[in-house]
Amino acid sequence: MSEFWLISAPGDKENLQALERMNTVTSKSNLSYNTKFSIPDFKVGTLDSLVGLSDELGKLDTFAESLIKRMAQSVVEVMEDSKGKVPENLLANGGLKEKLKCLKIDLTSFVTHFEWDMAKYPAKQPLVCVVDTLAKQLAQIETDLKSRTAAYNTLKTNLENLEKKSMGNLFTRTLSDIVSKEDFVLDSEYLVTLLVIVPKPSYAQWQKTYESLSDMVVPRSTKLIAEDNEGGLFTVTLFRKVIDDFKTKAKENKFTVREFYYDEKEIKREREELSRLLSDKKQQYQTSCVALKKGSSTFPDHKVQVTPLGNPDRPAAGQTDRERESEGEGEGPLLRWLKVNFSEAFIAWIHIKALRVFVESVLRYGLPVNFQAVLLQPHKKSSTKRLREVLNSVFRHLDQVAAASVLDGSPDTQWSHS
Repeated sequence: MSEFWLISAPGDKENLQALERMNTVTSKSNLSYNTKFSIPDFKVGTLDSLVGLSDELGKLDTFAESLIKRMAQSVVEVMEDSKGKVPENLLANGGLKEKLKCLKIDLTSFVTHFEWDMAKYPAKQPLVCVVDTLAKQLAQIETDLKSRTAAYNTLKTNLENLEKKSMGNLFTRTLSDIVSKEDFVLDSEYLVTLLVIVPKPSYAQWQKTYESLSDMVVPRSTKLIAEDNEGGLFTVTLFRKVIDDFKTKAKENKFTVREFYYDEKEIKREREELSRLLSDKKQQYQTSCVALKKGSSTFPDHKVQVTPLGNPDRPAAGQTDRERESEGEGEGPLLRWLKVNFSEAFIAWIHIKALRVFVESVLRYGLPVNFQAVLLQPHKKSSTKRLREVLNSVFRHLDQVAAASVLDGSPDTQWSHS
C-alpha cells in the first residue's frame, strides 16, 4: 500500500532552493522518493471563485476517493474466486501519453508520471467548467455503479436463496436433486409413493414394521434412496385411502413422512433456474461460465453431504456432463465495466488532486501564478513523522499554515484488502 503527499512551494529562487534542500535531505535520509508534479496554467478567474472552488474541490476529492473504494470493493466481490488477481484489474489504463494508451498502467506509475489530460479536461476552459466536467463524470459513474451492483446483488440473493434449499438435513433441504422419476409410482388412481425419513438406528425396525403400519401397504415397496449423517430417506408405496392412517402410525414410531410431490416440470424448472443463476453470476466476472463436472451435485455447496443410493452408476439427478471452460477466456460485462470505470474514476481523482494543489497554491501564494508542486512518496510509514519535520524545517520561512499544509492521498488503499 503506497502513500503519496502532494506539496507546493512558491516558484521564486529562494523556495526553489528550499525544494532542492528538501530533495537532498529526504534522499540522503531515505525518507521519500520525490518527483515534480506537473500542473498546467489554468485560467484563474476571480478570488471569490477560487474560494468557492476550494470548498467544492475538497468535497469532490472526498467523493471521488469514496467512489473509487466502492468500485474496488465491487471488483473484489465479483472476483470472489480469484481475489489474488484483483490488483492487476485495478489499473489506470490509457492515462499517460497517447502512445502508451494501450498499456496497462499500475496506479503508482500513473501518479508518479502524471500528465494533465488536455483533451478530456481542457486547461484553457475556466476552472469552474473543468471542475464541473469532473463532477458530472464521477456522478454518472456512481449512478451506473449503483444500478449495476444492485442488479448483481439481486442475482446473488436469488442464487443464495436457491442454494439454501440444498443445505441442511433431509428434513429441510430440497429433494429435487436426490429423487428421480423411477422412485415413484406416478399417474395411478389408487397408489401413491411416500418419502419417509428414518433415523439411522431405526433402519432395521423400519424394514420389519413398515408393511404393517397400516392396511394396504404394498409389500417390499420400500427403498433407501439417500441418507445423511442423521438418517435415511426411504420410499414406500401404499393406497391413497390410507395415507392419513399411515402418517399417524409412522409418527408414533418416530418415522417422519416428508411432504413431497414429484412434479417433473417443477423440478426441471428449479434445476434450470439454479443453473441459469450460477451461469449469470459467473458471467458477470467471466464470459466462460463455470460448468459442473461430471459426478458433482447440481447444488455445489451442501453443508450436509447426501449420498444417492441404488445403482452405483446412476448420477445424482440433474447432473450435467459439461466441462469447466478454460479460465480467463474473457471478461464478463460487470467486471469489464468496473475495470474501465475504475480507471476513469481514478484518473479523474488525480486530476482533482492537481486542481486542489493549483487552487490552494494560488490562494496562499497569490498572483501571478508561480509555484512548484512536488509529489512525495514516503519510503516507510514510520518515516512520515521525520519527513514532516524536514518539510517544516526547510519551509520555515513560509507562514506556519503553509508550512504544515500537505495534501495527503493514498491511491493504493483501494486494494489494501488483498
